[in-house]
Amino acid sequence: MTRQAFMARLREGLRGLPPSAQADIVADYENHFNEGQAAGRSEADVAAGLGDPGRLARELHAQAGLRRWEEERSPSAGASAVFAVLGLGAIDILVLLPILMGVGGAIFGIGVAVVAVFFAGGVLFAAGPFTGIPGGTIVAVLGGIGMMTGAASAGAVLAIVTIGLVNALVWYGRLHFRLLKPALEH
Repeated sequence: MTRQAFMARLREGLRGLPPSAQADIVADYENHFNEGQAAGRSEADVAAGLGDPGRLARELHAQAGLRRWEEERSPSAGASAVFAVLGLGAIDILVLLPILMGVGGAIFGIGVAVVAVFFAGGVLFAAGPFTGIPGGTIVAVLGGIGMMTGAASAGAVLAIVTIGLVNALVWYGRLHFRLLKPALEH
């Protein structure tokens, strides 16, 4: 592969990253080619040593997504990290995607149930004293408060579990990147 073809594929793969990050990465890989040619290596040798530019771009996207998650800890940063790690390779997608879809679906379903129980507790708390629930007003008020606090607690645990799962996925992405890094440095 020629230098021009390698850099074109790398630039294409880097779309979506901030322009300053793209420029830094492109300059770094241009420097790899300059150093390789100064050492007497051909463009094809340097390109082969750097690896597949599409794969490099996916790894750099993953690294940027993981860095964003560590800095922001927001839902969009978490989603960005998850999708960046999934973008590392087709085999990873075939393995991780079904697992993540199942876990994501369970988290979403539990989240919906938590919200529903919270609102049901609010309705019981507010309307219970006026509806003649067996046990009277005290049972309605305390039952509503109990449902709302139970739902809030379950929501907090769900948030902690979700953050833990995103962190585990980030760890997996870093492990994946560390395993491939020696091959990229040659």
